[in-house]
Amino acid sequence: MKYWLDFSEIASGDLFEVGGKGFALGELARQGFPVPGGLALTVSAYRHFLRETGLEGRIVRELGRKPLKEMRWEEIWDAALRIRHLFASTEIPAGLARELRAAVGEKFGRRPVVVRSSAPGEDSADRSFAGLHESFVNVRGTEKILEKIVLVWASLWSDRALLYRRELKLDPAGSAMAVAVQEMVNGERSGVAFTVSPENDDRGLIEAVWGLNEGLVDGTVGPDHWVLDRATGRVISHTPAQREWRVGTVLKELDPRQADQPPLDDKRLKMVFDLFRPLEEYLGGPADFEWTFKGTRLCLLQCRPITAGRGEKVEPGERLWERDDRRPWYLNLQRSFANLKKLRERIEGELIPEMEKEAKRLDGVRLDRLSDRELRAEIKNRSAIRDRWREVYWSEFIPFAHGIRLFGQVYNDAVRPEDPYEFMDLLASDGTEIAGRRKLLEELAGLIRNDPELDRKLERGESGPEDSRFEKGLEEFMDRFGELSCGVSQCALGREGIVAILREMAAQPAREKQKKNPGREADFLASFSGERREAAKEVLDLARASYRLRDEDNIHLSRIEGQLLKAEKEAERRGLRPRTPKRAAGKQKPGSDGGAERPRQLTGQPANPGMVRGRARVVRTPADLFKFKAGEVLVIDAIEPEMTFVVPLAGGIVERRGGMLVHGAIIAREYGLPCVTGVPEAVEKIPDGAEVTVDGYRGIVVIHSGEFSSNQG
Repeated sequence: MKYWLDFSEIASGDLFEVGGKGFALGELARQGFPVPGGLALTVSAYRHFLRETGLEGRIVRELGRKPLKEMRWEEIWDAALRIRHLFASTEIPAGLARELRAAVGEKFGRRPVVVRSSAPGEDSADRSFAGLHESFVNVRGTEKILEKIVLVWASLWSDRALLYRRELKLDPAGSAMAVAVQEMVNGERSGVAFTVSPENDDRGLIEAVWGLNEGLVDGTVGPDHWVLDRATGRVISHTPAQREWRVGTVLKELDPRQADQPPLDDKRLKMVFDLFRPLEEYLGGPADFEWTFKGTRLCLLQCRPITAGRGEKVEPGERLWERDDRRPWYLNLQRSFANLKKLRERIEGELIPEMEKEAKRLDGVRLDRLSDRELRAEIKNRSAIRDRWREVYWSEFIPFAHGIRLFGQVYNDAVRPEDPYEFMDLLASDGTEIAGRRKLLEELAGLIRNDPELDRKLERGESGPEDSRFEKGLEEFMDRFGELSCGVSQCALGREGIVAILREMAAQPAREKQKKNPGREADFLASFSGERREAAKEVLDLARASYRLRDEDNIHLSRIEGQLLKAEKEAERRGLRPRTPKRAAGKQKPGSDGGAERPRQLTGQPANPGMVRGRARVVRTPADLFKFKAGEVLVIDAIEPEMTFVVPLAGGIVERRGGMLVHGAIIAREYGLPCVTGVPEAVEKIPDGAEVTVDGYRGIVVIHSGEFSSNQG
């Protein structure tokens, strides 16, 4: 089989070699539809690339750490990021590269192209992979085209594609990828059309934007929306968009003259409608298709059967091709830069100030002056407030973490670093509340380290002089952080617990954070020029805001939860009701500490490279954090931001919750600690005190027999 076919050469038996999109484009071109010319790179080319480079086995190893159905989306994102990095850092084999260079160079020269995915099974009547695989527009030059081809191949293993295949119960190992390379038409007005409306079989829909289609497809630019009579093309309704932006090489503000008029006049609207019937005859049923206008020339960009549900109400501007993909994970993963920018404005400008105002208002209520009946009502009210903000936390704060995800992909594509997580080093800031909390603890530990007499006093349970730097600093810490010192779970060990941690920190040399390379930001921005450099700066700024919220989001929520706790404490003091149990840092299964045979090796995700051997400190409740000794391996279900003060003491970290964006992985990277996340039942399977080896290179934890002894090798 050839590694490529011209659209005009694609025959009826080539569907599984060129994929649904490539096959449809070839068919449409042969039947005389106005399709820009192009090439289809076959599945054989993709499989040759995998086989000759050895990537096939490396992908299997990446996805074999844990069953896909058991992975959290963060773990799937991590695996997808590493797989994409494998593709991007692997050269196309010489023979295949020569053939592709010759075909691409002869067909396109220096003309811009669109490089699209065309996986077999895409765009079929029963499955829509719309938006799951990569497409690249305005790509010029043979080498750049080959570079984007590799990234389209890699997108077969994107988090979105893996999650979708998991839902469809498709084996990712059986997937393959063809690529359609198509001459780009730099259209002035573009859109999508649906030959049958989901809510009315007698109507069709057309949506249009100024500029290219990418803004409409990713939700960045809202379209004008027309409803038409299918029989005559008569316009039944037209809903104008709020016309502000257009997509060309970058997102730009719309010219005021264009903002005042719809993208389609009557003549162009009719030209799009005139494609309805012939496309339905070609597909044998309802179709949705993308199109663009260059002057008065209409070009058909792609076409597929409609898979969306029927008989459902359609809102103007609704992205109908994703109607059957409205799962929360899908919508979150589809968040574009513009979506995330709007979400940031809402979080920083509305939600966080509102949370702070709410917490302050609740703090002003004199609980001791309430009657028992009023106190019960207040607890019920605070519980409802807490639940509402928890919903906001999950629906808006957590999705904003995708700003980090977006930047990671942009950075890796531009810089091609050896370490696929290098981009994280550009995001950490000393200005967050959690960072300030750690810094204050380190300063207090330093005072103890440099004053043996103070250490002896604290050991005896005494205090230093009231006006000493230590006592003033400790008072400041208690005022700012108080009972939140060991997590959202409201660990209330107070001064005694904090002093125990400070003395443990003071007994060890101060642990330095990993030094950052100040040139990395410059190297990243140097990969772009002009408008693209400004766009790269904005993506970096968004990612830093996303990282900052990731570090602090639990603190904002804990202020609300803390007010509920205060009311429950008052009720407990009066004997009205038991206090809400503390949330444990990890749950131990009944009987799990018994005589069942334990595994010798556990597998998770490599979250930070390095290897360490030491004693396991298994943290099942927040109070266990205060038993932590320097050099121990922290084994925990999930590290919350407020718990990270123990990390500088740790020799390594093992966490059940997986992903590079969990707090344990983030701070492990800051201090250069070996870290493995996503270890199933880590707290149950690793005995407290056991000797373990943490291999952060391969994502493996080895459990040695017996308890750890400091003189073991």
